[in-house]
Amino acid sequence: MFTQRRKALLESLPPDSYAVIFAAPEKTRSNDTEFLFRQDSDFYYLTGFNEQNACLVLVSDTQEAILFCQEKDPTAEIWHGRRLGVEQAADTLGMTKAFGFAEISEHLPNIIRGIGQCGYMFGQQRVFLDTIDPILLSLRNTPKAPDSAPVNLFDITPILHRSRMQKSDAELALIRRSCDIAANAHKAAMRACQPGLSEATLEAVLHYHFALEGARLPAYNSIVGGGDNACILHYTVNNQPLREGDLVLIDAGCEYEGYASDITRTFPVNGQFSPAQAELYDVVLAAQAAAIARCVAGNQFADMQHAALEVLVAGLIDLGILHGTVEDNIDQQTYRAYYMHGIGHFLGLDVHDAGIYQHKGEPTKLQPNMVLTIEPGLYIARDSECPEQYKGIGIRIEDDVVVQHNGCEILTSGVPKTRAQIEALMGEAYRDPLCPSQA
Repeated sequence: MFTQRRKALLESLPPDSYAVIFAAPEKTRSNDTEFLFRQDSDFYYLTGFNEQNACLVLVSDTQEAILFCQEKDPTAEIWHGRRLGVEQAADTLGMTKAFGFAEISEHLPNIIRGIGQCGYMFGQQRVFLDTIDPILLSLRNTPKAPDSAPVNLFDITPILHRSRMQKSDAELALIRRSCDIAANAHKAAMRACQPGLSEATLEAVLHYHFALEGARLPAYNSIVGGGDNACILHYTVNNQPLREGDLVLIDAGCEYEGYASDITRTFPVNGQFSPAQAELYDVVLAAQAAAIARCVAGNQFADMQHAALEVLVAGLIDLGILHGTVEDNIDQQTYRAYYMHGIGHFLGLDVHDAGIYQHKGEPTKLQPNMVLTIEPGLYIARDSECPEQYKGIGIRIEDDVVVQHNGCEILTSGVPKTRAQIEALMGEAYRDPLCPSQA
């Protein structure tokens, strides 16, 4: 699979060119400790290799894939973990050849000498300048051979990210598993929820169930917002008590074998929606259904957004929060006081995955096997000018879907989202999977 991806990128490169893609750097957390290493998504997409201090070089004319990676080092491996090493890298990863990363300045000039164009990922400019620029400068200064260095630099990001937009069957299988794990964790959090718990407790339940099913880490910082904390779109403090009569919004997904899930559900802390909460919730749920109905190959994100907007705005007018016609409110964007984000985003190796939303000014059309989120919401701040019963309520409903020719497959349908389904699930007792005899 990784060999095929490299081959596709090689075939997309212009003649007389090469491309350089770096692994993610190690990042310091504090003093002499580091954050848990997470590989650069583009590098992983092309290699399946999960070590730092590595660089992939692809040469278009020879169709070579060359890896620079860490040498075996018994002492370092005792402290920091096993390395694949140069000797095994080529065969294990399907590379043409491999060299030590510390030897890049020795071997790379011989590989790229005389090739006219150099492609790299503009987001990796700092490491490119630190590592590759001195090599290019030395080639440029070769006596009587100025054409040893490339005459053009170009960005390979659009080429690579276009290939990442439509998922293979293997990728879809991993994303489905990620979504199933996250769905089970959301259901556990619903069962565990009760007044008096902390937002942090539900966060812990989520992460516990992620890990139990093989997804050690969340795909992003989990959002657990009770009450009007749900009106903060990227709330991650997660340290407030959950109060009787409030809703709680959970936006959380896990990462499984590198692939993300992203689910949002909003539900009552005490297990029962109040009348005002129910009215707003049903508007958001209907808006999501309208957007999902427009999620079909050939349509655009804007088609889904507009379908959701018509429902949201009509609902806000019916509840006395907005006034006037649906068309006027959409034209004047009055709804942005209560719904201020887009309908969704691409999903894959990154939770906000690689994808091109516009090309040369034209919106991207949805294609089969694109994976994306659909997530309308309403956020009624406490200082809003609206009927009192709606103030301080934040609601978002988010599912992950695969675009198909005649609609879409909802990958996260395992998590209840109608009010009746949610209230029924919350009436069930929470059970710890590691304590099957729990009463």
